[in-house]
Amino acid sequence: MAVQLASGPAGDHGTTALMTVTVCHDNADAAFRSLYAEHGPALLRLSTMLTEGDRHRAEDIVQETMLRAWTHRAKLDIQHYSTRAWLITVARHLAVDAHRARQSRPAEAELNDQLALAGGQQPDASLDEVSVRTAIAHLPGPQCQVLTEIYYRDRSVAETARLLRIPPGTVRSRTFYGLRALRRVLAAHDALS
Repeated sequence: MAVQLASGPAGDHGTTALMTVTVCHDNADAAFRSLYAEHGPALLRLSTMLTEGDRHRAEDIVQETMLRAWTHRAKLDIQHYSTRAWLITVARHLAVDAHRARQSRPAEAELNDQLALAGGQQPDASLDEVSVRTAIAHLPGPQCQVLTEIYYRDRSVAETARLLRIPPGTVRSRTFYGLRALRRVLAAHDALS
């Protein structure tokens, strides 16, 4: 495999000298580390500027850029181009894509206790923990088990699946149908109150 690395300025005009290094499969990691060491800091500075100072998003862009360089290392034909120019172009495209994705989503609102409930509703004081536990107890056994593990014992889907010896998809399904049945039971409880 041949990896082309850009070395520092070659002359007074600030052009970049290209250096092609033939790397065997075992040395690919070393060549990639060298590529990152040489271009990573410049990519991070550029990405930080492109993300308006958001260091975390900038690091994500650099990581994705380097991942793309790694995954395309065998296909890259940059004999006539600087490696840094290719990396910068990829980083810029990633930053633009991320910006567009954020613009297409609605703005995120901060949650606070002062926000009113939808439709001006007041919180239901009659719905307490005892009512919920009683309603869960009235659910079918498998749904009751899954909801208890996930919501009362704070287990993940994977942990619950492992504990109950069922597939994770079954846990998600029982959670969905259990919550739906729980809503019905609680709605009937409210109707009686």
